[in-house]
Amino acid sequence: MFIDNDFPKLLGAELYRPHPAYVVEMACEPVVVHDFTKQPGQTVQLDRYRFFGNPGTKTSRERTQDQTIGTANSRSIVKDKVLVSLREYTGPADPNNTNLPSTFKIARETLMTAQRLLLDTGNLNMFHQSIGSLTLLDDYRRWRDRVFLDELFKAESRGQSGDTQGGYYYPNDHTKTGVTVGAYTATEYASERFKFNVKTDLLNVVKSLRKRNVPVFQDGYYRCIADPSFMKDLRADQGFREVARYPGMGAPNPLMGMAAPNAALFQGGQYGQAQFVAGEPVMPSGFVFEGVRFFETTNMPSKTATVDIGDGSGAVAGRSTPPGLFFGPQAVGVGIGGPNAQVLINNNDDFSRFIILIWQLYAGFANLNKDFVTTAFTISE
Repeated sequence: MFIDNDFPKLLGAELYRPHPAYVVEMACEPVVVHDFTKQPGQTVQLDRYRFFGNPGTKTSRERTQDQTIGTANSRSIVKDKVLVSLREYTGPADPNNTNLPSTFKIARETLMTAQRLLLDTGNLNMFHQSIGSLTLLDDYRRWRDRVFLDELFKAESRGQSGDTQGGYYYPNDHTKTGVTVGAYTATEYASERFKFNVKTDLLNVVKSLRKRNVPVFQDGYYRCIADPSFMKDLRADQGFREVARYPGMGAPNPLMGMAAPNAALFQGGQYGQAQFVAGEPVMPSGFVFEGVRFFETTNMPSKTATVDIGDGSGAVAGRSTPPGLFFGPQAVGVGIGGPNAQVLINNNDDFSRFIILIWQLYAGFANLNKDFVTTAFTISE
């Protein structure tokens, strides 16, 4: 006989399984603090690390015998405390209105059939597919993936990015005024300089990340989460296409486990994206170019702006501006309360005719350092 309480446990464990379609959290490597005692309405403390200051000179660090160098000038670790408020989140979403709470209902007969399938095959994926619960899992993963994207986009509020701060970046370093990027000249239009360009824009973004002392990840690279249209403009560049002609040879990195970070390009999959090995999905490794490890996502929100690309049609409102988010580590954090993400069962089962479920999470998300993020855009014609 099937026991109701076993089903949420089986399905809830799958919430934590990474999925190759949703790579943002993996790429961000967020700061995570889990406090099992906290409930919605309470706060969890995260840490925001500041830049190291001016190193000074040899003379400024020199000390005389009568100077006090002990407790009089002691200081704490250079970081800020960030308190995130926990909120309760549930799903799946109502298909017609994502603001309305909704539930996932399975007929008991369907569940009994699925139980036999699970016992016969031992395949959890087959079990989930037979009852349609992949919908519930995909809803959680897609939502959580978009939440991390939205936190990265908060860096845009810093204004135009540069060597001293994070923010937005438009092709050819155009300034954004309200939602109007401005007019590109006929020369820029002819050379497609309203599109994100490798030779200037990409190099400029990476240069600015380094100038403002944004640390790299443990693999030695920055990360970029790119919309497919953003990737299209990059891949149209001849220099960028060279990434497919060499395996990116370099010194072995024990954290990545390979001497050639782009070796996945020759093992199938588009530019190191999701693959399947022995029937199981493998998380994408991304690919490396100009000091950045690129990942592509189809879960990026749509972004638009008013732009005149210099083709004589004038300023066009609502022109699509597909994004590419460049960032370093510790840019995003998440505080988790209670038992973490779980699948819960509703006791109202209509005399055991149905089983009704939701996923639930107590959490708070935060952009920890907007200067560690550059929200770059390309402009569609």
